[in-house]
Amino acid sequence: MPAPRAVVIGGGIGGLTAAAALHHQGWAVTVLERAAALEPVGAGIALAANALRALDTFGAGDAVRALSGWQADGGLRLPSGRWLSRTSNEAAARRFGGPVVVAHRADLVAVLASRLPEGAVRTGSPAVLADPGGPGRPARVTTPGGELEADLVVAADGIHSATRALLFPGHPGPVYAGFTVWRVVVPRPAEPFPAHETWGRGMIWGTIPLHDGRVYAYAQANAPAGGRSPDGELNELRRRYGGWHHPVPAILAAADPAAVLRNDVHHAPAPLPAHHRGRVVLLGDAAHPMTPNLGQGGCQAIEDGAVLGLLLAGGAGDLGRALPAYTAQRLPRTTEVVRRSARIGRLVSLSAPPAVALRTAALGAANLFGPRVVLRSHDGIADWRPPVHPYASQTKTRTREAL
Repeated sequence: MPAPRAVVIGGGIGGLTAAAALHHQGWAVTVLERAAALEPVGAGIALAANALRALDTFGAGDAVRALSGWQADGGLRLPSGRWLSRTSNEAAARRFGGPVVVAHRADLVAVLASRLPEGAVRTGSPAVLADPGGPGRPARVTTPGGELEADLVVAADGIHSATRALLFPGHPGPVYAGFTVWRVVVPRPAEPFPAHETWGRGMIWGTIPLHDGRVYAYAQANAPAGGRSPDGELNELRRRYGGWHHPVPAILAAADPAAVLRNDVHHAPAPLPAHHRGRVVLLGDAAHPMTPNLGQGGCQAIEDGAVLGLLLAGGAGDLGRALPAYTAQRLPRTTEVVRRSARIGRLVSLSAPPAVALRTAALGAANLFGPRVVLRSHDGIADWRPPVHPYASQTKTRTREAL
C-alpha cells in the first residue's frame, strides 16, 4: 500500500518541522519552497522547553539542544546598565523542564532538513492551493512544474499566507503591531557580558551568545509601518541605541550594514475560525502570527508541526478525525499565546515617562521575589508537553468494554 502523501507549502521552520514529523510517521512528503535555496531570513531564534519537547517527538530535539550557546545568567536591564531583574537558564530549566536554546536559524533549518529524505525539498517552487480537497477528493496544488495531488496539504506560507486568504477570505488577517524589529549576528565582543534584554522608552535591545562564538542581537522600537532609514538600518540603530550600556555599542561597531535585518511586526488579534479546511491545515505564521515578545513564534510553529505528525500517525485514513483534532488542540492554545505576547508587546512599547517609571518600579519590585516571578510570564507556555496519541485512550476504553 503506498504511503500517504503530504505537500508542504513553505520551507521555513514550521514547514520543515511538519514535513519531518510526517515523514517520521511514514508519510511521503514534498516541501515546496519559493526561494532559490533554504537560506532562512532571520538571525537567531530562542527555543524554549516546549519547542524542544516537540522536536523530541521525531528525534530532532537533542541535535537542536547541541546548538545551545547561552548557559549562564542573564536578565532585564535599563539603558543605563542597571539591572531590573535577574534569571538564568538553570532557573528556566528547573521551572519548565528544560533550558532555553538560542540558535542561529540557519543551523535549526539544517537540522530539520537533515530529517528529510533527499529530494523532498524543492526550492525555487512557488505553490498555490488549487483545491483544498475533501472526503473522497484529494487536495491539489499548482506549481511551475505542474499540479500535485495530495492526501494532505500543509500551508506554512508565512504571515501573508495566500492559502489562509483563500480558505478564510472573510478573516481580517494580520495587523501592524505598532513597532518594528531589527536583527543581526556579529562576532562576540572582546569584553565579556551577560545575556540581557534592555527596556527603554518604547524601545528594547537584546543580546544573546550563540554556540559558535557569535552573538545574536535584536532591537524593537515604536515606528510607523513601512519605515526605512535613508542612510541604512545600522546607522538608524546607532542613533537609537549607541549610548546604551555595554555590549550594545560594541555590537553596533562590529555589525556589517548589509547584515542588519529590519521587519515590521504584524500579528492577528482575531483568531481564525479553524486551523484546517478540507484536506488543508495552516500552521505557524500562516495560522497565528504573533509579536516576538514571548519568543514563541517559532516555538508555536514547531509545536504545530509536531502535533500534526502525532495526530496523523495512523496515516491518511485518520484525516476525518485528525484535522478537527488539530484545530481543537492548536487554536485555543495559539490564540492564548498570541494574546499574551501582544500584552507584553504593549508593555514594552510604553513611552510616556510616567508609564515607563511605573513599569520600571513594578519590574524592580518583582525581582525581589527571585527568578520564579520573572519566569512566570511563560507559565502555561514553556511547560507544554506533546499530547499522547489522541486515540490511545479511546482504544483502551474499547478494549476494557470488550473484556
